[in-house]
Amino acid sequence: MAVYSAAAAVLAGVESRQGSLKGLVYASNFQNVKQLYALVCETQRYSAVLDAVIANAGLLRAEKKLRPHLAKVLVYDLLLGKGFGGRGGRWKPLLERHQARLKAELARLKVRQGVSRNEDLLAVGPKPGPASQVPRFVRVNTLKTCTEDAIDYFKRQGFSYQGQASGLEDIRALKGKCFLLDPLLPELLVFPAQTDLHDHPLYQAGHLILQDKASCLPAALLAPPPGSHVMDACAAPGNKTSHLAALLKNQGKIFAFDQDAKRLASMATLLARAGVSCCELAEQDFLAVSPSDQRYCQVQYILLDPSCSGSGMPSRQLEEPEAGTPSPERLRALAAFQQRALSHALTFPTLQRLVYSTCSVCQEENEDVVQAALQQSSGAFRLAPILPSWPHRGLGTFPGAEHCLRASPETTLTGGFFIAVLERVEVPR
Repeated sequence: MAVYSAAAAVLAGVESRQGSLKGLVYASNFQNVKQLYALVCETQRYSAVLDAVIANAGLLRAEKKLRPHLAKVLVYDLLLGKGFGGRGGRWKPLLERHQARLKAELARLKVRQGVSRNEDLLAVGPKPGPASQVPRFVRVNTLKTCTEDAIDYFKRQGFSYQGQASGLEDIRALKGKCFLLDPLLPELLVFPAQTDLHDHPLYQAGHLILQDKASCLPAALLAPPPGSHVMDACAAPGNKTSHLAALLKNQGKIFAFDQDAKRLASMATLLARAGVSCCELAEQDFLAVSPSDQRYCQVQYILLDPSCSGSGMPSRQLEEPEAGTPSPERLRALAAFQQRALSHALTFPTLQRLVYSTCSVCQEENEDVVQAALQQSSGAFRLAPILPSWPHRGLGTFPGAEHCLRASPETTLTGGFFIAVLERVEVPR
């Protein structure tokens, strides 16, 4: 059982870009490194196949306690690997209950792709879509270096700096070892999609953060000045927190909350590597944080990036895009939590500005949540107009929704994302 848990943790780390595969395997402290490395490599290799089989079999809907990365590792071993044998622990009987359905979905997939062997599914592969064209965005960590020095370092390594991009066409044209400065964010470098910098010395030293452009926007749009007190309500894995610290220049205070102890421990490591010294981590549910607590009496800025369906994250589905759409039940549960979290955040008495963001493309988790929270605030907050030239706006489901931002591989060359900036309405004296 231990090998499956370890493999799931490594797989999650790789997919969230917390480190290289090899580095995360060694950091796991699992005794049989070779076995763990092989299991993760093979699971990754069949990732798109496994995603399709798991989605079509409805495994995660039926077994709500089963985490997606653990499911992927277990289903790989059950269908494509050596089988559980004496392994599997408490998950073995659970997976065996679904074995017939999972095998049937794998067989259907092979019929649809016109292949007979499992290995042939890899050769067919998914057709490259817009998600595969999303470039590699690299945020320069200004707590440790500056953009000019990072650019000079890459130039000395043989990369060709093309200057600041004038628009999306410049970014689409990137090839080989060319790179650009983003036209919007002054600390963001842009490389071709397949550029791998996980083993780069500047990344290893915390001078660079591998972070999608859309994910950089929440902290940039919150824009807390140095000396501010800021709350990061659902903080792990920590990239946005480190961005907030860079904007604060480590001056002021960040109160960062997350319920998951393991994610919080990984976040502490990430923040230490990034040189963050102004952050106070708490293993706590944000909904349980009291707005009347005197520790937070100077908090004027809140970043709320709650748990979401992740439906905007670039994926490698073999099936049609609808295969990964979250179920209505899951969407309702997520939206209810998101609305509670946003409404709770708006009750902090000194709050002036809040950014709400998700990596979801679902209206239920985005415009609907913002609209409900604004109605509940009884006019105390409004949507701030932001980035008027941004091409992809919120869905017109309520007046003012056009002030929200959306992002997608097709329209902005980023992952799918949603952002709303709420600001307190000044009361005339």
